[in-house]
Order: sequence, then C-alpha cells, then structure tokens
Amino acid sequence: MTKPNITIVGSFAVGLTMRAPKLPIFGETMLGTDFDMGPGGKGSNQAVGTARLGASSGLVAHIGTDKLAGIATDLYAAEGVDTRFVTGRSERATGVGFIILNDKGENFIILDMGANELLDAGAVDAAESRIAESDVVMTVLEIPIPAAARAMDLGRRHGAKTILNPAPARALPDAIFASVDYLTPNESELRILLGLPADDPRSSRELAGELRRRGVRNVVVTLGRAGALILTDELDVMVPAVPVEVTDTTGAGDAFNSGFAVALAEGRGIVEAVRFGVVCGAIACTRLGVIPGLPDRASADAMYSEALQTVWKDKP
Repeated sequence: MTKPNITIVGSFAVGLTMRAPKLPIFGETMLGTDFDMGPGGKGSNQAVGTARLGASSGLVAHIGTDKLAGIATDLYAAEGVDTRFVTGRSERATGVGFIILNDKGENFIILDMGANELLDAGAVDAAESRIAESDVVMTVLEIPIPAAARAMDLGRRHGAKTILNPAPARALPDAIFASVDYLTPNESELRILLGLPADDPRSSRELAGELRRRGVRNVVVTLGRAGALILTDELDVMVPAVPVEVTDTTGAGDAFNSGFAVALAEGRGIVEAVRFGVVCGAIACTRLGVIPGLPDRASADAMYSEALQTVWKDKP
C-alpha cells in the first residue's frame, strides 16, 4: 500500500509537565513530582502521531531560533516528519506550555504560543506544493485563524480531505466551516465554538447539529471515556470507547486525531476511521507523556482488532 500523505498546519511548543496531588487553586503553593520537559504543541504532536502510524507526514509551523527549537528539529529527524515548511523565526521565542496533572490523570494547561503566533496565510501558501499532494490536510487552533482557514481552503481546493481539530476552541467565522470536511471538537470545545459556556447542559448531539447547520459536513465529537459521536447527513452514531486504565489524558486528543486522519487517508469510512482514532486515544491514556503516548502502528492495529471482537462486536 502507498503511504498516505498527510499535511498538518499547526503548532509546536515545549511542554513542561509536573504531577501534583490535586489541581492548585489561586495563591496555593504545593509540592509536585515527576517533572518532565519535552516536545508538544497540537500540530507537532499530530505530525509525529501520523508519522508513527505509517503516514508520510509533513508539518507547516513556526518555531523560534532559541535552544528550545532544537527539541523540535531533533524530534522530527527521529520520527521522520517532513520539515521543509518548519521555519525558524527570531522575532518570538519557541512556544511553551505548562501542564499540571492530578492523581486522576486530569490536567490543566497554560500556553505561551510564541513563534506560532507568526504563522500566517502566506506561510501556508508556501507549502501549497505539499498540500496539493496530500490525502488529508489537518489544522488546529493554536495558530492564528487566517492560517488555519487557508489550510482548509487549500486542502479543499486540491481535493484533500480536510480536518479541523478546534483546539483550543474559540469563536470562528462561519465561512471557515465551508472548507471543513471533518470537525473534531471535544465536548467543551463544541460548546465554545458556538459561543456557549464550556459546561452548557444541552446535549452534544443537539449542538453538533447546530455546527452542521453552519456548514460543517461531518462532526465527530470526542467524549472521553464515553467514546465519540459521529453526526453526518447519513449517520448519527456513537462509537463506544475502549476501556483502559488511565495514566495521563494529556495527549489523547492528538492521538485520536492522528489515528482518525491516517485511517481517512487510507480510504476507510468515517466509522472505521473514528474507531481507529478511539483506539489511538485509548492507548495514549495508558502512558505518561504526550510523545511517549502516541501509538505505533502495530499496537494500534492490535487493539483495534481486539476491540472489534469485544467492544464493537455487535455494532455495524
């Protein structure tokens, strides 16, 4: 099989992670453990995730010219990510994220996106030759909206399947949705996209329908331990999660989107692709750290085959 070709227009940031007994409140100082510093940023994670699953993966991103930028370039060399369109910018520092994990594996994250904020539509245009060869073009919202919008527009123009992972969520112009084939929010992101509080009590199915009315062709809402909801013209389907012992949920969304993108690029239908994404997200939850948690193809295929016989055996 020819390797699927995926281009991610996104972000890189160095993640600084620490465990604490609980998430702190304002003014509180506490002792933590298990400090770790490593590569992150949703675009970068998804570029590594798709490469690790067997895709020809390329990243369009801006990093700084500081010492932290070397963490990015070393990672992409090790993982086989195409970096022709990863550009060093001296005006801003490499992005950084601070991550606190509690004993349940839950987290909160604070980001300074640094050089990522310089990514613009022109940088996406510079990568058009790669986008034109891609089966899937994926973007996130850790970069300026004009860059994300251009990624979706160019992907659509060149016949690629387009995925918008709206994280971190923010209000978007409806015009961007016309070029999005697959929107993949989690439950809080779904609500924020619609200008609602993150804990709005209305059902995710109802709210996903509202996003479809704004122009998105297919909405896939990730539901954590419950799995994922698929809403399209033809489908209203729940894909159950694969039960695992959770260690760290930090990279689960990136792992899901990586698996989903690879499966779509290989020509699988949306239900199969979501199942593969769910498996990848489940594997990520069992491991500490985002990059260590991103599965390789063998482990993802093994869990997928097992889930077909157990979790999804009675499902179409």
